[in-house]
Amino acid sequence: MSNRIAAGLPLAIAALALAGLSASAPAQQPKLARPAAHEMDLTVVKPEAVGFSSERLEHLHALMQKSVDEKQIAGIVTILARHGKVVDFRTYGERDMATHSPMTKDAIFRDFSMTKPVTGVAMMILYEQGKWLPSDPISRFIPEFAHLKVFNGVDADGKMILVDPDHAPTMQELMTHTAGFTYGYFGNTPVDKMYRDQKILGDKNLQEMIDKLAKIPLLYQPGKGWTYSVSMDIEGYIVEKLSGQTLPDFMRDHIFTPLGMRDAGFFVPADKRQRFVTRYQAGPNGELVADPTDNGISKDRTEQPGAPSGGGGMVSTAEDYYRFAQMLLNQGEGNGQRILSSATVKLLTSNHLPPSLLTGQFSIGLQVMRPGLGYGYNGAVEFDPAMANLSGGKDTYYWDGAAGTWFWVDPQNDVVFIGMIQRALGPTSPNLEFQSRAVIYGALTDPSR
Repeated sequence: MSNRIAAGLPLAIAALALAGLSASAPAQQPKLARPAAHEMDLTVVKPEAVGFSSERLEHLHALMQKSVDEKQIAGIVTILARHGKVVDFRTYGERDMATHSPMTKDAIFRDFSMTKPVTGVAMMILYEQGKWLPSDPISRFIPEFAHLKVFNGVDADGKMILVDPDHAPTMQELMTHTAGFTYGYFGNTPVDKMYRDQKILGDKNLQEMIDKLAKIPLLYQPGKGWTYSVSMDIEGYIVEKLSGQTLPDFMRDHIFTPLGMRDAGFFVPADKRQRFVTRYQAGPNGELVADPTDNGISKDRTEQPGAPSGGGGMVSTAEDYYRFAQMLLNQGEGNGQRILSSATVKLLTSNHLPPSLLTGQFSIGLQVMRPGLGYGYNGAVEFDPAMANLSGGKDTYYWDGAAGTWFWVDPQNDVVFIGMIQRALGPTSPNLEFQSRAVIYGALTDPSR
């Protein structure tokens, strides 16, 4: 994955209307009413009805089409909504370049790490049931972690020095990537090597993963660093243990079915395979070539996995993920169903990293933890967009995936955006995630509507 810093983007968002207009000021146009609570209508409305400029949204279309025309991306699906109204729902390019199958709105994508926010919601459903607290030690639910050690360098002979943790890693630290776990893919420490040697995430079941992790030291003292990690896969195990259901079944019953996410899951059944998008990567000369691997997660996703990945195992359509994201923007309600309370959504989507970790030292891919940009539970949070040098509203919650999918939920501007592609990220990948921010907020010309 690339280590490009997502900074320096143009701050194209239009200013919010001033409150308290004088009696002599022209009357404001009324906001377009939200759909009734029982509805989730994906009918596309005129952008101007909710403050966007149709003319300026052409910059979004041009940006996406250019990446397809230049063969940087095979195909794309995007959804933009404001005030619960979809204003743009488009496809670009092809689902499969070999067969020239056109991209369709119902195409199914690998979500990879966009699974993490969904796992976060699963965890918060159990939180609302009183089954865990952020201050709880992880070992309360995973006794195998009761005696974890912490890596503290190597001695003269090259052997790892291990020490006790200053405190037992907590559930809050698990959900913010600060507990001390890692992935093994992105670092070269002895701990990362142990993850690779043990083939973490290549297990037959989640208990096997836990048993392996129990024998590997934490990379650093809990709370003293931020490292992208298997934490959300560990959460998946906790969901199963606390609920008595498999992670896919729990998500189906408590998230997918209530929200009408018809194609969301952890594998693509035979009758839907024709809609599954081919995943691409850069070839030796920079050209797009089909990537047959799935990073060890459920192979090609033809069957329900024995070790479902809460960190990266989901598949969905753009519409499925829009339904999930809109639920977050609606403060926990979607499709006429209450998934979480507004207070719990606020807890999920608020920054939980202290200033000491927001220095630019910690990053993954496009995401750099820095002043104004932190991390909530299972997703990043722009708590001060101007300080972070990003377009968007305060407390925007977002994340992306290894195959290039991305989304954000902006409560200040009442905006949701979903972008779905299937291209392995790398140094030559286009930066559509943050380029799309610039053009979309540049098209929000009347935020008062």
